[in-house]
Amino acid sequence: MSLKKSLLLIVLVLLIDQISKIYIKTHFVYQDSIEVFSWFKILFIENEGAAWGTKLSDLLPISDSAGKLVLTIFRLFAICGIGYWLYDIIKKSAPKVLILAVSLIFAGALGNIIDSIFYGAIFNDSYNEVATLFTDEPYGKLFYGKVVDMLYFPIIKNATWPSWIPFIGGDNFSFFDPIFNVADTAISTGVGILIFFNKKAFAKAKA
Repeated sequence: MSLKKSLLLIVLVLLIDQISKIYIKTHFVYQDSIEVFSWFKILFIENEGAAWGTKLSDLLPISDSAGKLVLTIFRLFAICGIGYWLYDIIKKSAPKVLILAVSLIFAGALGNIIDSIFYGAIFNDSYNEVATLFTDEPYGKLFYGKVVDMLYFPIIKNATWPSWIPFIGGDNFSFFDPIFNVADTAISTGVGILIFFNKKAFAKAKA
């Protein structure tokens, strides 16, 4: 896979990701939803932390704002590392499946870091109102933006475990609860490719 094709894929993922996020921010109030199918909804939320909404301040004795800044800076270093890895494997003519996977991971990570760095400075709040792009009253500042999520697949809701199952029998459960975005999908797809096509992706390195 050439550098040109890798860049084309990255740009395509970024465009879809950012267009969808900007549309949601400028057309939905926070927690507004649209049911597309019974198992698929567009549900607007914002994620201030890492995966699954986890905040660094939940794990370390620091404030929410400090945790947010540290997380954003960490993401910057991570994206630089992934970018260098991608450049290196393209230069060394690594297997196409490896370049594809790392390109998707890079595109997804870059898509979310755009939110984290810029959205707090260019959007106003989405609570009880539709946000405005390039507003005069931003909800935050550079490096303090929230990641926009909207893809929700409640495939199983309000179901009950059979009573014969030990410990959890009779308890309620649901599947699939996470709400995510196009960038998250790209990252998960890239990681999935690395896991399921591991031998093919790292064939040269193992040889």
